Amino acid sequence: MSARAGCVVAVSAAPDNGFSKPNRDCIRLIEGLGVEGDAHLGRTVQHLYLAKKDPLAPNLRQVHLIHEELLSELSEKGFVVAAGELGENITTRDIDLLSLPTGAQLIIADTCIEITGLRNPCIQLDTFQAGLTKAVIEKDTHGKPVFKAGIMGIVIRGGEIRPDDAIMLELPPGPPKPLTLV
Repeated sequence: MSARAGCVVAVSAAPDNGFSKPNRDCIRLIEGLGVEGDAHLGRTVQHLYLAKKDPLAPNLRQVHLIHEELLSELSEKGFVVAAGELGENITTRDIDLLSLPTGAQLIIADTCIEITGLRNPCIQLDTFQAGLTKAVIEKDTHGKPVFKAGIMGIVIRGGEIRPDDAIMLELPPGPPKPLTLV
């Protein structure tokens, strides 16, 4: 059963492995591959660092999502960050992405993205703006790191996504499995 969980604020894609991605009017998801025209499109891992470790590993990072609320939080800390500038393909609003379990599915328009894990914040964040990496990694009450730089997913069903599209959430069966870094 699906429930409305939020909306799309912006969509972004870039064909090169630069950091930020320009906003678009629309992005097209391709089943099993990712975002058409984006550097991370592919069945096997496209992230440069991960591809060096195992170029045949499955691409669990086909789509990167960040919640707009993080951008607001960073603004309160003195950073200036707009949608797409942290390398995300989809910027969302009113959905707690970080609390989703592994395997949750986001239905956006005709598409379906299955959540695979958390984005691993990297040094490129500090290259973009000094101190940004530390700002997206906090500690919980037990001293464990909380990674807030967004989530990653794979494309289960392709189609087009635009700003203002509603996001529907489908949780996987069984006990929730917390997100881990991918």
